[in-house]
Amino acid sequence: MTVLLAYVPTPQGAAALETAIAEAKLRDERLVVLNGSRGDAYDDPRFAQPGQVTEVQGRLTDAGVSFDWRQEVGEDVVSAVLDAVDELTPSVLVIGLRKRSPTGKLFLGSRAQQLLLHAPCPVLAVKAS
Repeated sequence: MTVLLAYVPTPQGAAALETAIAEAKLRDERLVVLNGSRGDAYDDPRFAQPGQVTEVQGRLTDAGVSFDWRQEVGEDVVSAVLDAVDELTPSVLVIGLRKRSPTGKLFLGSRAQQLLLHAPCPVLAVKAS
């Protein structure tokens, strides 16, 4: 089994990374980190840049967990995460959450909400401190 982390280079992503490391150690499982982008913009702040990738990989190495790093560009990041869930059958999916108003959730939708509702595995949602 594996722990799957849907990672974005934000404070929420950093909190999710630390939680995913702890879960991988607790479960003695490999950690798969997935970072994605829709690819519809020249600069997507959710898509980790090379320096950020190196930083995350260094943190994972320092933590002593075995890991795989994946970056994907596709039409829908949620679909990419759900495809990875289907492929890997992880014991848990770890995601970061940001605070949103009820109106914002209603009108703008939420990738986290879609993952919480559609992932066929346990989802651990983490907020930044």
